[in-house]
Amino acid sequence: MNDDQHWMEIALGLARRGQGYVEPNPMVGCVVVRDGELISSGFHERFGGPHAEVHALRDLDAADLTEATLYVTLEPCAHQGKTPPCVDLVLSKRPKRVVVAMQDPFEHVSGKGISRLIQAGIEVTVGVLEAQAKVLNAPYLKRIVCGLPWVIAKWAMTLDGAIASSTGDSKWISNELSRKQVHQLRARVDAIIVGSSTVIADDPLLTARLDSGQVPARRAVRVVLDRRFRIAETCQLVRSARDIPVMIAVDGNALDLLAQKRRLLEDHGVEFLELGPSSSRSVGLELDGILRELARRGATSVLVEGGAGVLGSFFDAGLVDQVECYVAPKVLGGALAHRPVSGIGMEAISKANEFQNVQWESLGGDLHFSGFLARRF
Repeated sequence: MNDDQHWMEIALGLARRGQGYVEPNPMVGCVVVRDGELISSGFHERFGGPHAEVHALRDLDAADLTEATLYVTLEPCAHQGKTPPCVDLVLSKRPKRVVVAMQDPFEHVSGKGISRLIQAGIEVTVGVLEAQAKVLNAPYLKRIVCGLPWVIAKWAMTLDGAIASSTGDSKWISNELSRKQVHQLRARVDAIIVGSSTVIADDPLLTARLDSGQVPARRAVRVVLDRRFRIAETCQLVRSARDIPVMIAVDGNALDLLAQKRRLLEDHGVEFLELGPSSSRSVGLELDGILRELARRGATSVLVEGGAGVLGSFFDAGLVDQVECYVAPKVLGGALAHRPVSGIGMEAISKANEFQNVQWESLGGDLHFSGFLARRF
């Protein structure tokens, strides 16, 4: 690893500290180095707040940077948004060199920040640890490029691939450490999606329950896919809708037939998203529409927690970007045990979904798998 890679790795580590707090903006880190020594650093800490370059540069005067190099994980912005253009601040400090991990695809930036630095006579290097920077901000990149949020599919299962017994019992497959990590994941996404069968069977709250004193970075909207409008007004999601948003995606015909029930749930604070007429061929399009609506509202990452039919539909539609799977050292057996992913599936092993950026970790005996689908950023 050369010096540029070393300092950019530190900047990427700083950027990760903004995860869950800065979205829909990207995570960005910045370090300033002179004579081989770190003299200042910063990262984008919260949405609407100062950018990484501001945190790193605001305490340095121009003389400090005449022989310094600034490392930043994303191209400095060149437009007026919630904050002034970062490239103006960088130019005012006149560093000798700027190293950028990746160009920002956002249309108001997209090479403009880099061009202004070069035009001002500053030496610019682009592409140092670019692949790592793209992985870090994959949800941001997908939303900018595709208009869709990043979709994380999550489940816990036994060694023989069961998420519940033949009777539907599923508490608890994974251990406490695994469940704690899931709550941390919930705390940094914008939406959590489940099917109505999961709500009816488990009556989940779908909130992030963290250790005492910890506050979730985000409050995810709970989204229920409930075409036939089956969930009850007494479930925990409905009863908590005034405190934490709940959206129900439902067939418009079912809403018309159950108008009184609709009014009752709306009185509890539930919002409805009407789906078109039922058709098995339209499932993928409907999921795409739901995701686009969530993105329109600012969602960058969503967590799909099942059940098997919902997860299968997302996989069949090619909408899953990342998988978080927790495997417990247990065997249920039985032909009728529930499996995590159904749907149409693939007809050949050669066409199976494959992964990159794969990580495995042990969590007190459970095995945690994390990976991006190979076709993604």
